[in-house]
Amino acid sequence: MSSQVRRSSIPRLPRLVIEKLKIPIPPLKEQARIVEILDKFDALTNSITEGLPREIALRQKQYEYYRNLLLDFPKE
Repeated sequence: MSSQVRRSSIPRLPRLVIEKLKIPIPPLKEQARIVEILDKFDALTNSITEGLPREIALRQKQYEYYRNLLLDFPKE
């Protein structure tokens, strides 16, 4: 039964093995393109005047407008 039990562990990697690992790095042109995409994404998600925060503020105003229309009963 013990032969079927698998142990779960993280094997140790000797320093020499890690030093020999080759990590692919994209060319500078591709890196610049990736940075441009990430900068646009950052602007869209964090800028107050555009992107997600602006969209949330607009939806809040829209919600308040229609809520007020629905709850504003004519006084007789």
